Amino acid sequence: MKFVDEATIRVEAGNGGDGCMSFRREKFIPRGGPDGGDGGDGGSVYLVGDGGLNTLVDFRHARIFRAPHGARGAGRNRTGKSGEDLVIPVPLGTRVTDAATDEFIGELTKEGQRLKVAQGGKGGLGNARFKSSTNRAPRKTKPGTPGECRELALELQVLADVGLLGLPNAGKSTFLRAVSEARPKVAEYPFTTLHPHLGVVRVEADRSFVVADIPGLIKGAAEGAGLGIRFLKHLARTRILLHLVDIARTESCDELVAQVKGMEEELEKFNAGLAEQERWLVLNKIDLIPANEREARVGVLLEALGWSGPVYTISALKGEGCRELAGALMKRLEELNKETTAHVQARNR
Repeated sequence: MKFVDEATIRVEAGNGGDGCMSFRREKFIPRGGPDGGDGGDGGSVYLVGDGGLNTLVDFRHARIFRAPHGARGAGRNRTGKSGEDLVIPVPLGTRVTDAATDEFIGELTKEGQRLKVAQGGKGGLGNARFKSSTNRAPRKTKPGTPGECRELALELQVLADVGLLGLPNAGKSTFLRAVSEARPKVAEYPFTTLHPHLGVVRVEADRSFVVADIPGLIKGAAEGAGLGIRFLKHLARTRILLHLVDIARTESCDELVAQVKGMEEELEKFNAGLAEQERWLVLNKIDLIPANEREARVGVLLEALGWSGPVYTISALKGEGCRELAGALMKRLEELNKETTAHVQARNR
C-alpha cells in the first residue's frame, strides 16, 4: 500500500429539513387547528481514529464526503427523520486543520476517538409551533438551517515511541528488521527507504514499544535536499531518538564527527523542539571493525563529540547488541511513563 501522509478533503454536513405547514382535517372534529411537524436535523460529519489504518491513501480518490439531509416535517405533528451522522475513519496521529483559515481543529491519537468536523443543520419548525391564543391558524413555518461545509487539510504524524535517525545506509532499516517483525526494504544503495516504516519491538509478552524508521537525511535536508525532511515530522511524537551512525564507513574520526554534528544542525533548522528530544547515539556496523580496534575507535569518537548521553555499539546485520539496546529502551520508556503519570496526578490534585 502506498504511504500518503497528507490529504485535503471536503466535508458537507446535512441540511436540516424544513418545517411543515398543515392543518388538521378530520370528520366530527371542528376547528382542528395546525398540525405541521418539525423538520429533522441534518447529519454531522465526524472523523474517528482507527488503529488499523496507517496511511491517508484512501483520500487520494475519495475527497468529498456528504452526510444525509434531514427530512421535511409532515402533518399530524410528525417530525421529519434526522440524517445519520457520517463517520470517516482516519489513522491514529492525524492532525486536522481548516484548509481555508489554517485553524487547527484537533488531532486523533486514540482508538475510537471522535472529532466533529462539520455540524449538521437544525430542523425547521412546523406551523404547529406558532399556534397561540391570538393566532389559532398560523401559516408560518421555519426552514431548516444549512449544514457546515469545510475544506480540511489532513496531516498524518505516525505514533511511535522511538524514532530512528541517520544518514542513508546507516543501517536503520536493518536494525528495525533485527528487533521487530517489520520487513522494510534493505539494499546497498542510498534512499532504499522511501517512506516511514513502523515496527513493534516485543521485549517480553506484555512489554513492547513501537519504532519508526524514516528515510535517511543528508546535508541541506532542512532546505529540501533528499527525502528525509518531508518525513521528519513523524519523529515529533517520539520520546526517544536513536541516532544511528555507520562507524565503519570511514577511517577518519573527523568525518564521523562532521556527520553527527551535521545531523544535529539539520534537526535544529527543522524544529528546535525536535533537536532537544532525548537522543541516544548508536554506533552501527561494529562487526566491520577488528575486535582489537573497536574500543579505541569508539573512545576517540566520543571524546571528539563530547557526547554525554547513552551510547551503544551494535551490528544490526548480525544482531549483535540489538536485544540489549531494545531492553534498555523499554526500561527507559517505562520510566518516562511513570514520570508522565506522576506529573498528571500532581497536576490534578
